[in-house]
Amino acid sequence: MATKTLGTATTSSLVAVAWSQDPSVLLPADLATIAQHILDDQTTGHPVAQVSGVGGLVREGKLFVPNRGSLTIYPGDYIAYDPTTGGVILVTALAAAGASWVHS
Repeated sequence: MATKTLGTATTSSLVAVAWSQDPSVLLPADLATIAQHILDDQTTGHPVAQVSGVGGLVREGKLFVPNRGSLTIYPGDYIAYDPTTGGVILVTALAAAGASWVHS
């Protein structure tokens, strides 16, 4: 079988925010926290994506994943990163509302 299951090694090991373009809902500091931890995993030293110019998260509702492309973010979507590697995870609002994902 080629498909596998995927989960984190520990509960709550990802850092995430629920997306909103409203700066009173998604505070600028929280947006910056996520943006500062999205790393370029294909470049030596793994620079912060925004610094290397290949990625990041912007208030206009775009998630730029280094070396992989961009995604449009919709209200209620969750953007998370792995604090060890800077790997980015996007969980849609519909999936986040399901029982498979826990967020606080």
